[in-house]
Amino acid sequence: MEVKVNDVVMPGDIVKDIKSDTKEKIVLGPGLRREADTIYICKAGTLKKRAPAIYYVDNYQKRYVPNRREMVIGIVTQKVGDIYKVDIGSKESASLSYLAFEGATKKNRPDIQIGDAVFAKLLVAIKDMEPELVCVDSEGKEKKLGVLSSDGMIFNCSLNLVRKLLNPDCMLLKFLGKSQPYEVAIGMNGRIWVKTKSIHQTIAIANAILVAEYTPINKMRQLCKSIEKTLLT
Repeated sequence: MEVKVNDVVMPGDIVKDIKSDTKEKIVLGPGLRREADTIYICKAGTLKKRAPAIYYVDNYQKRYVPNRREMVIGIVTQKVGDIYKVDIGSKESASLSYLAFEGATKKNRPDIQIGDAVFAKLLVAIKDMEPELVCVDSEGKEKKLGVLSSDGMIFNCSLNLVRKLLNPDCMLLKFLGKSQPYEVAIGMNGRIWVKTKSIHQTIAIANAILVAEYTPINKMRQLCKSIEKTLLT
């Protein structure tokens, strides 16, 4: 069955109208795969397009399927030689080398313990292969990646909420920052890390984010106003 943008799709459907009206390269996101010149749907949901030419299947999903270049929050579960095993919520653990940190060498190793949380990028995410993580960008810089502070709180959410929060039209995170300073890391694997100056404010921020899952983008301003009093008390 051939489908187009905004159609409800099922695995096996063929996408017929993926084309770019600009010189931008077409990007296939989660839920799509290419075989030769044909693009297939590989999970149920609604086919979406984000300008200029990013296509993906939007659906309610909790089970994470690793995708290359995505940022994720993982928990270090064990150390095997020079490799750390990291739980990222997928069907198998990801690997993280001690050399995948800025400035790391054989003599200067990062201080990572079992149970630590890391914000990392997927370097390798291929079917039937173990995912591989790095905590540096293409220039070898750490920037916002690396070990997350244990003073913060990690909570789980649906992948649909993650996509909503990362939508440029979503004003929730910017609004929360106006009420009080906070730090946040959002993993595409449905994990969010939040840190503020107090436990009370951290819980308030986390609750505000979770409530946003069922709030349409056009009603986000109303939600922001309703939680402002909670953050200030």
